[in-house]
Amino acid sequence: MTASAREKAHIAGSPATAQGPALGEALPHVMPTLRACLQPSRDPQMRLKLFSTLSTVLLRATDTIDSQGQFPSYLETVTKDILAPNLQWHAGRTAAAIRTAAVSCLWALTSSEVLSAKQIQDVQETLMPQVLTTLEEDSQMTRLISCRIINTFLKTSGGMTDPEKLIKIYPELLKRLDDVSNDVRMAAASTLVTWLQCVKGADGKSYYQSSVQYLYRELLVHLDDPERAIQDAILEVLKEGSELFPDLLVRETEAVIHKHRSATYCEQLLQHVQAVPATQ
Repeated sequence: MTASAREKAHIAGSPATAQGPALGEALPHVMPTLRACLQPSRDPQMRLKLFSTLSTVLLRATDTIDSQGQFPSYLETVTKDILAPNLQWHAGRTAAAIRTAAVSCLWALTSSEVLSAKQIQDVQETLMPQVLTTLEEDSQMTRLISCRIINTFLKTSGGMTDPEKLIKIYPELLKRLDDVSNDVRMAAASTLVTWLQCVKGADGKSYYQSSVQYLYRELLVHLDDPERAIQDAILEVLKEGSELFPDLLVRETEAVIHKHRSATYCEQLLQHVQAVPATQ
């Protein structure tokens, strides 16, 4: 039996397939095997199957992989040695499928309620650059999940994200407002709301003024979207950001209101700005 075959047999017979509390007891044996089998040089089909299994157990983490409360001690291995290498872009459909599987696994990890806010911040520090690139994937599901992961990262950061890193996020989300999928567009809008909340919670808001002004302008274009659901979502984003630089938003809105097919949404926005005090 080859080494690869032995590893496959070990995984097949491991508690991972049972997905019960015993998996948490076997972590010292299972994690090194997973790490070895999920390296980019290994068999792609095996990696796809293992990521599927890992995603399943992470969704029920407290009953499976974290039954002994020990899983967080392996977090660095999962993020740096397993997920990060598999999120790197490589050509080909199989490589794309593996990135989708890795993103799904990351979503299961960040939504499992096993990790503390600090641990999710550590995951963000390691994987945010790769997740931003997966926003460009051909797979609609990958783009959607990536938006949700970024939203979770931002919500957990509590406005503590490095300003330069925070500024790099919103242009990638803006691109997704032009996505072919309305689900992705809505998820991107929701994540932009969270991004603006992070800016509001940050020190030195003036540092973000040019970025927020650009965001205002782009959002106002989408406020005239043919889809009413998208217009409603964009209006909520603009309302969230209106407290940052209200005078600026009023000027930008008044400059384009005559270009919109209907002035209704712009008028609603202007009324909101007038009714809400600035946070500057």
